[in-house]
Parts: sequence; structure tokens; C-alpha cells
Amino acid sequence: MCLVTLCGLFCGCEQQNQLTNYDIFITYNDFTKTAEGSVVCDYFNASNNALSLVMFDLYANAFSEAADGMAVGVSSEAKAYPNGKNYGGIAISDVKVNSNKVDFALEGKADTKLCVPLVENLFPDERAKIEIDFSINLPNVNHRFGWGDNAVNFANFYPVACRYTEGDGFCKDEYIANGDPFCSDVANYSVTVSYPQNMKIACGGDEIKSRTNGELLTTTFTSKKVRDVSFVLSENFKHISAKTGKTTVDYFYYDDSDAQGSLASATQAVEFFNDKFGEYPYSNLAVVQTNFVHGGMEYPRLVMISDQVRGEEYKYVIIHEIAHQWWYGVVGNDEYNEPWLDESLTEYSTALFYENHDSYALSYDSIVNGASETYKFFLKIYGLVTGEVDTSMNRSLDEFKTEPEYVNNIYTRGILMFDSLRNVLGEQKFYACLKTYYKKYAFKITSTDDFIDCFSRKSGINLQSFFDSWLNGEVEFVIE
Repeated sequence: MCLVTLCGLFCGCEQQNQLTNYDIFITYNDFTKTAEGSVVCDYFNASNNALSLVMFDLYANAFSEAADGMAVGVSSEAKAYPNGKNYGGIAISDVKVNSNKVDFALEGKADTKLCVPLVENLFPDERAKIEIDFSINLPNVNHRFGWGDNAVNFANFYPVACRYTEGDGFCKDEYIANGDPFCSDVANYSVTVSYPQNMKIACGGDEIKSRTNGELLTTTFTSKKVRDVSFVLSENFKHISAKTGKTTVDYFYYDDSDAQGSLASATQAVEFFNDKFGEYPYSNLAVVQTNFVHGGMEYPRLVMISDQVRGEEYKYVIIHEIAHQWWYGVVGNDEYNEPWLDESLTEYSTALFYENHDSYALSYDSIVNGASETYKFFLKIYGLVTGEVDTSMNRSLDEFKTEPEYVNNIYTRGILMFDSLRNVLGEQKFYACLKTYYKKYAFKITSTDDFIDCFSRKSGINLQSFFDSWLNGEVEFVIE
């Protein structure tokens, strides 16, 4: 039986047997910026329904020419494509189910969904072995999936099973440039990557072995009970590490004059969030400097930090992305339909870090006061331009008309909402609620209703009207 400590949160022996398993094999050609790959998906039907098919997301095709605009918004194009627009994607060549070749179908805008018919109905608690062969063309773009001047990002690069929910079936939400359009149940991963020997790999998992294979280096890493898996390749990586608690923080970088300071910020963040939210359940975390259009991006056990960010902002991004390891990574949510659940809480968690670390240039008060002034300015200017401003927070990514509307309502207003919530509850109850929320929903997908119910029960205060007011945009701000 499992040990009750970290393993009690992380393992759950019976739960491990009820997860989908992925074995991924990738061979990368740095000259052509292409890769050949396959995935063996040991799919577990965790639903209460018999399934006649399994649908997979092909996120990489959001970077294809047919999907122009899906992955990169107009305002970010110049930064994302410094060498001009460039496209990539994933092509499926063969699919087998339980060793039988099947005819698959591509659906969605720009073929972003793969529909795999099953040989026979898959009943609840049964498994199907789905083998998918594919090839990848990586675009020259500073983004999750693509290559830039210093690194190659492999995130959202493989076919991943769409989340299945009772009533709605497999999720058919389309990729969108705004925010992070993802929602995945946890699964177990084994990834084997072959790449040029002059490159180094930063991976979101436990490196099991590396061996030389002709002119290539082959590395295998595993990651259990995670929502996704990713890695970054670079011939310029330098590597330092430090340990905090049971977690080793690995920092991969190529242009950081204060690398030790960046590593210190990362380890302090893990230590602080361990104490305030609950223990991080993985043995290592990779913090990776790379080509990225925005400040950073979170993946389980790996965070990307843009090489275009500098100074105090660079450390802020590190801390924010690490907070996502708790809010999105361990406690999951539907980032497409309820983005506030992870982003608002993560942004406020970053403010909490600064409140408890006075050696930094930023302070809690400066972050909250800055958020207040920024939000008022947004309301004033946006109102003048559009005539009216939708200040609601609890809406899907495609319901935000512009990126400023999304950022200001989810990030900026989110800080103000959680600051108000802590004032209502008091610090002791507020942190107790966060710990309870983390423990209760670890490795699950939570919802707005779950969040409100959890905080109401733990605090002993009915918070429904409080959240309704904030999330529906009813809390008003005085604009001078």
C-alpha cells in the first residue's frame, strides 16, 4: 500500500491504475526543424458511458497556415514572428486500436481534432491501446510550439486525449490565441526524445536514462499524474540547480547575468507556496529560459520564461509561473471556459509571495495599488473607445473581445477580488481555505461552484453573493 506522506497526495495506488498512460517517442532533426514521432496511448475510460470513439486534440495544427490567427493574436505577431510569419503543424500518418489499423478522421478548424473510432465499444473502467504515428513541422515562432534563435519548444506537440465529461462528451473547444485554451485530466507519461548531441534538454519530468545513438543523444524521462508534458532543446543551455524541501529546482538559461538570483527566486517561490498552499508533489521542477512571445508559460513540472523579459519583471514571471504549479498544475480547471480560476488566483499568489519577501523591489501594497490604478485607467480608456466595458470575469476565452479586456479582467481585477476576499475572511481563514482547496481538489478538475463551496464551507461564511458580484462585474470602481 502507499505511504501516507507525500505519496499519500501524489500516488493513490488505486488511482494510478485508473489513469491514461502515454508512451511518446520523438526524433528531432534540427537542420529541417522537423520531428518524427509516435504515441502509444493506453486509454482508460473513466466515464460512466460506453465509448465508440476517442477524440484527441492536435494543438500543433493551431500553428498551421490554415489556422492563421488561432495561435497568435494580431497585437503579438511582430514579437512572435521576428523573421516573418512561419507555419507548422502535425500530420497523422497511421492509427491503430488494439493493434488493428483504423480509419481516422480530422475535425475542427485547421484539423485540430483527431477522431479515432474504436474497434468495439469501450465500457467504463476498460482500456484501449491507441497507437498514433505522426510527423511534426515546427514553425519559426516564439511560442509554446516552435523554434527561435536560442531554443526549440516542444509543448502541446503530441495528440492528447480530449477531456470527456458526462452530458457534453469529448471537449470540442477550439484553440484560441487569447489565454491558455487547455483542460486535461492527469495522466502518466513516458517520453523518449532523440536529438543532436550538441543540444541539451530541459524536461518536465524525471530523467531516467540517456544514451548515445549514432549522432543523436536519446533521453527518456517520465512524469506521473500530470496534465501535460513538455520539453525544451537548446545548444546554448547552462544549468544550475538547488533543492528546497523534497523538490530540486533546475534552472536552464543562456542569457541571465543574475542566474543565481533567478534560481533563488524560484526556490523561494516553491518553499513559500509549499508552506502556504500545500506540498508540491513532484521531485523536480524545471525553470527554462526560452524564446517566448509573452512573459512566460506554465506546464506541469516545467515553466517557460521569456528571454525578452528583464530585471525585476523576469523574477516576477518566474514566481507567477511557479504559482501555476499549484493552480492549474495540481489543482486543475477548465482554462478555456473558466480562466479566472487559475490565472486570477495565480496572479494574487504572486502578490502574496512579495508580501512575505521584503528583499525585492516590489511589495504587496505596490502590486495591489498598481492593480487598482491600472484597472481604473483601463475602464476609463476602454470606455471612451468602445462606449461600454464588460467587467465580468467568469466567461470563456472567446467571450473576451480583446486581449486588454482579458488581461485586465482576469489578472488585474483578479488581484483586487482576492485582496478584497482576504479582507473579508481575515488572513488566517483565507490561508486555511487555500490549503483546504488545494488538498481537496489535487489532481482533479475544479469549477467556480467548487471553489465558492469550498471557501464558504471552510470559512463558515456564505460567499456566493461576494463572488457573484465580482465575477459578474457588479463591483464598481470610482474613476476620476
